[in-house]
Amino acid sequence: MGRSLLASDGISDSATIAGSLEQPESFARIFDRHYLAVHRYVARRAPRAQADDLAAMTFVVAFERRRSFRPDSTSARPWLLGIATNLLHERHRVERREQATLLLLSTEHPAAGFDGDRNARDGPDTERLAQALATLDSAQLDVLLLHAWEELSYEEIAEALAIPLGTIRSRLARARAHLRSRLEEPRACPDPTHARSTDD
Repeated sequence: MGRSLLASDGISDSATIAGSLEQPESFARIFDRHYLAVHRYVARRAPRAQADDLAAMTFVVAFERRRSFRPDSTSARPWLLGIATNLLHERHRVERREQATLLLLSTEHPAAGFDGDRNARDGPDTERLAQALATLDSAQLDVLLLHAWEELSYEEIAEALAIPLGTIRSRLARARAHLRSRLEEPRACPDPTHARSTDD
């Protein structure tokens, strides 16, 4: 499913990127056309405070790698979302290392006043879905979110992540089956022993 074959100015993404090899300033058109879509995507997968930086960095990397853009692509959007996905993975890797360090330190210096209820405002269904998504491996999560959130076709996701179309179909099928299984699990029931009256 191709998108933005021609922009309002009549110049395709492919032609714009090709032209930017000789006139770098023309790459600004790609930023203008796709920044909002890229920012929306990263803002749903990263804290708001980091979304601006990640979205901007996506275009910095894209500009540096613009020679690698496939000229037969109808839109730069899948390519840009693929770059954004890689940057999100790098951010997650850094965060995991930081969290591991903090966890190690906290065993000797526990933090006071930790707000364990910071997610209490989230509804139970939202919380269950978030928990189910968290159990997906990153490869399946990428495919699912690009399809569900960004409405990319299988072909566009394959282009964005540079993996075969058959792999996209397989990962998406496994992700859906996994989520269905997790969301259909019965909710934990409270321990009946805790509900006994104090009058007994």
